[in-house]
Amino acid sequence: MSTCSAAHSSAHIVCTSLGFSWPDGTLVFDGFQLAIGPGRTGIVGLNGCGKSTLLRLIAGELTPSEGTVRAAGRIGYLPQDLTLDTALRVDEALGIAGKRAALHAIEGGDAREEHFTAIGDDWDVEERARAALDQLGLGHIGLDRTIGEVSGGEGVLLRLAALLLARPDVLLLDEPTNNLDLYARRRLYDAVAGWSGAMAVVSHDRELLEHVDQIADLRDGEVAWYGGNFTAYEEALAAEQEAAERMVRVAEADVQRQRRELADAHVKLSRRKRYGQKMYETKREPRAVMKERKRQAQVSAGKHRIMHTEKLAEAKERLDEAVEAVREDDEIRIELPATTVHPGLGVLRLSELTLLYGGRVKGELEVRGPERIALLGRNGAGKTTLLRTIAGELAPSAGEARAEVPLRFLPQRLDILDEGLSVAQNVARFAPDADNNRIRARLARFLFRGARADQLAGTLSGGERFRATLAALLLAEPAPRLLMLDEPTNNLDMASVRKLTAALESYEGALIVASHDVPFLESIGITRWLMLDGELRDASPDEVQAAFG
Repeated sequence: MSTCSAAHSSAHIVCTSLGFSWPDGTLVFDGFQLAIGPGRTGIVGLNGCGKSTLLRLIAGELTPSEGTVRAAGRIGYLPQDLTLDTALRVDEALGIAGKRAALHAIEGGDAREEHFTAIGDDWDVEERARAALDQLGLGHIGLDRTIGEVSGGEGVLLRLAALLLARPDVLLLDEPTNNLDLYARRRLYDAVAGWSGAMAVVSHDRELLEHVDQIADLRDGEVAWYGGNFTAYEEALAAEQEAAERMVRVAEADVQRQRRELADAHVKLSRRKRYGQKMYETKREPRAVMKERKRQAQVSAGKHRIMHTEKLAEAKERLDEAVEAVREDDEIRIELPATTVHPGLGVLRLSELTLLYGGRVKGELEVRGPERIALLGRNGAGKTTLLRTIAGELAPSAGEARAEVPLRFLPQRLDILDEGLSVAQNVARFAPDADNNRIRARLARFLFRGARADQLAGTLSGGERFRATLAALLLAEPAPRLLMLDEPTNNLDMASVRKLTAALESYEGALIVASHDVPFLESIGITRWLMLDGELRDASPDEVQAAFG
């Protein structure tokens, strides 16, 4: 066994009595325990349960308030919200710029010792770098290009390539398939399937989670473990829930039985009291005897009543425990404004449009209501640039993009919130005429109830940030009759994706969605497919099929 593989086989993560709260007092972990050994572990859970925070604690980006985090081996970490300096060269992003410069210096005749020291034993660094890029489908990207020339999805894969080059023992991935097209996702799936060290991956991507060895379900500050991939997890969870629901029915029946027995005990006690009183009034027995019988009857009846009261309390407690075992997870309730766009009404017109970073619309392309458009294209094709141009955030190089109805744009990076303001304050920025009660009522539908609406935007998880951003846009005035979404399912748990799907199905305005989430696109009733591959045009059925793999 090589030194590298031996290190990988012993790699592990241990969290002991971990505690962590955000500066505003929001508690995330208290006495949290976790142990992850070699192999691939998928971490799942509802938005806001602390998955990303956990990875940041393990990676050392956050410091626990109590307890310890220990990791055997070197850690590589791919964060959810990856930000790379656009001025960096690709070799700098890969972490090999120094070795590469030293190698080129030696090849050019400069034999100074410092160059040999910089290279060490890594003489094939360029070959390994190109092989890592090829493995992730980035062979077309030269080492001397800058990050500003690659797409967001390619940036994620570049960061992953850098981690693979560094050969860490422990790999932490937080929503790694966000922003990746289908082709890039498959490359990443292969990289995950081939990983030999310890891996912890936070994801809502079902297909990615089919490649893990076990699932850690994070819920209420504790982890429940399930062996196997996501399908095995779902089957085990379904069996658990079926058993839990049976226990609820049994416990409910027991509570009803104990209530009946307690009621019967009350009836018997009343009868005994009436009988004792009648005997006392008729003086059929000596007074002392009757008093003693009355006392004994009261004591016996009292004990009987107490026994049944205690049994009822115990039955209720068992019912509470059974109900608690049944998952009734809150889901967001998205109520989109009444924004009917009549068939044939002009919504958007693109005329001889040339985008800032490439891509164009030849002639004129018109969107009429209420079309539901899926925007397709590989990473780097310019889909986000097109949406930002339509939204007025970017000026085109030439031509015109003219929206003829009020529109709202939900960006991929969810960067429209002020991190120093609370969720409620952020929503108020977009709806200055809405009173506080109306804002909080809307936020409650997005699961920001009570104190949660006062949570700082900077402390929100990816899914919580999505909910807050969507609430802000939908409460803004005027209400959108054209809604544009850029990779909307990136940070959502599966329950929230279902709820978003249901809301978009009932939306009566025009819709443009850029997404690589095939099941999501299929579920929202797309009526038109546009392909951006240098030129924006209607996609053929074969191209739509190819995009879906």
